Amino acid sequence: MRALYTATLVLAGFLSTGCQNQSHARLNTADSLGLDRVVLYRNGVGYFERRGEVDGKVLRIKVRKDQVNDLLKSLTIVDRKTGKAVSVSMPLDPQTWANAALATLAPGNGSLASVLDALRGAEVKLSTTIGSLEGRIVLVERIEEEPDPSAPRHGATGAQPLGSDHKVTLMDGKRMKVVRLSKVRAVTLKDGDLAMQFHRRLDATAGEGMFQQIDVEIRLVGKDDHDLVVSYVVEAPMWKPTYRIVLPKDGKGEALLQAWAVVDNTSGEDWGNVRMSLTAGAPIAFRYDMHSPRNVYREDLSNRVHRKRARVAMGESTYTDDEKDKADMPAGRAAYAPPPMAAPATAAGPRHPRKPYAKSKKEARRRGRGGERYGILGGARAYDSTVTESKPVFDLKNLQRSTAARTRATQASGLTSFDLGTRVTVPDGSSTMVAIVNQVVAGEETFLFKPGGAGVGYESNPYRVIRFKNSTPFVLEPGPIAIYSGGSFVGEGISETVGSKTSATVPFAVEPGIMISRESKSMPENLKLIKIVRGVIHVQRFQRRKTIWKAQAQTKKDGFNVLIRHTRLGSTFKLKDRPEGTEDLPGAYLVPLKVPAGKLKAQIELVEQTPARTTLSIWDGRAVPLLQRLMLSTSLNAVDKNKLQPLVELRQGIGKIDTQIEGLRREKIQYDNRADETRENIYAIENDKSGAAAKLRRDLQKRLDGFTKKGDAVSLEIAKLNRERLQLKIKLEDGLKNLSVNAPPEK
Repeated sequence: MRALYTATLVLAGFLSTGCQNQSHARLNTADSLGLDRVVLYRNGVGYFERRGEVDGKVLRIKVRKDQVNDLLKSLTIVDRKTGKAVSVSMPLDPQTWANAALATLAPGNGSLASVLDALRGAEVKLSTTIGSLEGRIVLVERIEEEPDPSAPRHGATGAQPLGSDHKVTLMDGKRMKVVRLSKVRAVTLKDGDLAMQFHRRLDATAGEGMFQQIDVEIRLVGKDDHDLVVSYVVEAPMWKPTYRIVLPKDGKGEALLQAWAVVDNTSGEDWGNVRMSLTAGAPIAFRYDMHSPRNVYREDLSNRVHRKRARVAMGESTYTDDEKDKADMPAGRAAYAPPPMAAPATAAGPRHPRKPYAKSKKEARRRGRGGERYGILGGARAYDSTVTESKPVFDLKNLQRSTAARTRATQASGLTSFDLGTRVTVPDGSSTMVAIVNQVVAGEETFLFKPGGAGVGYESNPYRVIRFKNSTPFVLEPGPIAIYSGGSFVGEGISETVGSKTSATVPFAVEPGIMISRESKSMPENLKLIKIVRGVIHVQRFQRRKTIWKAQAQTKKDGFNVLIRHTRLGSTFKLKDRPEGTEDLPGAYLVPLKVPAGKLKAQIELVEQTPARTTLSIWDGRAVPLLQRLMLSTSLNAVDKNKLQPLVELRQGIGKIDTQIEGLRREKIQYDNRADETRENIYAIENDKSGAAAKLRRDLQKRLDGFTKKGDAVSLEIAKLNRERLQLKIKLEDGLKNLSVNAPPEK
């Protein structure tokens, strides 16, 4: 339960200088409240829990000014004897002059005028060029282009130099004194405590060990002795994960997954023998000013009150049941507790005898020719290469034995927490690696090709990758991953967040011996009939694109797989035929391309299509092929086929008539065009009275009559076909009135 605050807090000693941006976060309490638990998050905050007894009614906490807001947001104080929250109060401190004054002195900013103005009410002595003045500071005013009455006059006109300055007003008893700030040469603080506060805050600003720490006094209400649990959330460096994976011996099988957390302690105190948890996830955290008093402007209605009279009204009360306090939320359920790992081996292996070093290069060359392996080569010591080498130290079993990770997983509001099984100590100002995962997981080594290749110069080459399944109950946060194989380091990579029970693919090296290429082209639109309802054909139309991926190896003839990261064309596109083993990624597919043993190359074809619903009329030219394909479907039942058969024949008959009519119309257009040309020729020789022209006119007229006669015959044939088409159309439309057929699914 949150502690109750009975007053607004203004803490003495707050300084808004440049030190508030330092990375060292410090928050200490009295020695009697020892630090018991630390929970670090990935969002720049930490949860701290202290336990102990306080003899008295005051709990003192040392805190940096920039952490007070976090403290006020989250401070909880519970008395373990009663199990109830302790009511506390934080009094306003009237001595805030030094704090407000130094708050103006951020690096690169500030002035004597701003400091003096912040010290309003303080008693000072000002030593000036015209004498000394004493009194309490009333205000500091900025003045622009105002003549200085005390400056000597120049010239007959009495002109005086103009400029920018400040006026300081002091109150000495009943008298106010005004002096220009430019004439002040020294300021003496009459209040010794105020001067001491200045020195302390300046020491805190200059000294790296303080960073503006101040004492916050929390008054405890109740009996004098308290057995307290104090918790709060303040800024803390995020913990950083780092991983190691040992590849399976034969390329696929058991892989070792190890994880450590790098914990930075910049709190200003040692974390000695504390319970520690590391939380994965992204909880929201932010800064919020809780300690600065906020005054709200209120309208002055004094005059209105005198002109108005309120009548007396009886008050009313409501009666409701008091809401019961909610019980504290239970801690997260333990989900995983791996068995303790064996302690790392410490026994040293047998040492091989060493021969004496050669005393010179000449002797080393002589020993090399004579079979001796020890000597000085190029200024460096050479060792006998014939000595039997020891077994690799960095193999799966040795590395697993060398790390002890005793952690358990707990869940709370969607966040996974690494709860360390043993207490840890993290000295102040240090980084400590804490083992959190040490488990064998299923994994394999393979290849992965991404569009663009593996980098500059490797545009056509895939990565070598490790694929593993996170069979632990922990969420693995992003971090560097060192890859080991054959007893040595072979590369490193990084991964996005890997959830529990999910798989990850981590590139760690480039494979220049394999080349990947791609060919893409668009395909014609495809239609699929869905159903026919009263002459309206409902279809799916597909836009398609085909991509061919090819893999070519130089020397690998033992067979291998390459995972192709194929980017999707869009959110509406789907794979027509999904290859076996294909996985879905955000905005892409992970498609396996297998090159069989004995082969150096292989390819795979991917067809993506986007379906869209649309309708066609029975008179659409694309309807006939769809109906014919439907009639040929073996999945169409006999009843629907008998309904469709005559209608399809009618539609086909109409289609044939339409083809004939189209041909006849083109033929008539030709006759009409030739007839028009003949008429123009006749008109051209109409005025020629010669015998030759008369004979030509007779021939042209005869030809015109022939074209006209043929055109008329074609027109009659078109009219006949239109009558036949109309009869078939009526029959077809009558048959479609009550027709409803669902196309069977394609196999």
